[in-house]
Amino acid sequence: MSTPKIKAAIIGSGNIGTDLMIKIMRMSRHLEMGAMVGIDPASDGLARAARLGVPVTHEGIEGLTRLPNYAEIGVVFDATSAKAHIANDAVLRKDGKKVIDLTPAAIGPFTIPAINGEANLDASNVNMVTCGGQATIPMVHAVRRATDRVIWGEIVASISSKSAGPGTRANIDEFTETTSKAIEVLGGAERGKAVIILNPAEPPLIMRDTVFTLSQGGTREAIEASILEMVETVKAYVPGYRLKQKVQFEEIGNNAPVRIPGVGPVTGLKTTILLEVEGAAHYLPAYAGNLDIMTSAALVSADRWAARFLAKEAA
Repeated sequence: MSTPKIKAAIIGSGNIGTDLMIKIMRMSRHLEMGAMVGIDPASDGLARAARLGVPVTHEGIEGLTRLPNYAEIGVVFDATSAKAHIANDAVLRKDGKKVIDLTPAAIGPFTIPAINGEANLDASNVNMVTCGGQATIPMVHAVRRATDRVIWGEIVASISSKSAGPGTRANIDEFTETTSKAIEVLGGAERGKAVIILNPAEPPLIMRDTVFTLSQGGTREAIEASILEMVETVKAYVPGYRLKQKVQFEEIGNNAPVRIPGVGPVTGLKTTILLEVEGAAHYLPAYAGNLDIMTSAALVSADRWAARFLAKEAA
């Protein structure tokens, strides 16, 4: 007897959507593909989905609602843009669909599996923050749980320009704003800042991230242990996630305090965390770890929701 699965639709047939489709078909325990939705009839994602027997439409959200199996679809991943997601979400929630938002729209609660993966399972719309947020905010959270306070959290995400599609490029402002806010909300920092760098180097470079925190309380040993534990937590669903170098510490004393906007001069322990994220290359090249961590986090979140939903249905 086959295990029941919930049908999933993906809106956005670009790099992220196509990689997510491959992950669902190869790896999901509780989901199966129900539809691939795009707006370009010539997109590779739609063509690939059609070859794999997945129902497709190039007419966006309207086309999705007209598909014969639309009523059977339980969860919809939106991999379009922040602006498009606002309109898509209104339609999907009205129709009772679970929405996993891979854009920076942040309509629903921020969700990072390694931090609060179980907390938002019942929310009708969950937001996956950003690729940079998925990679770096767990590190800010790791420092926070080992200290009394994190006064400042700053992340710099460097990705290959080849892995940044039109959706990413159109949402740079939303990326920085959403990630900065999530550093505070999920990371636990009192102030957050995010920077993204599109690196045009050839051959393309793997995703690299730098995390800076300024904290008070706790010990270096406790902070490093917390960071190493968090790396293993993320690695459970993103195998290519790893520290690039040993965690670095610097004491900021009263003789040279750091001036933080809106706070003033502060002292504490500066922690620097250098990360690397290699993609699983299910569809995208291995250097596109930024996209791989996003689709992996979205799939883990949706699978957790689907498992609980199916368990309730069977009870």
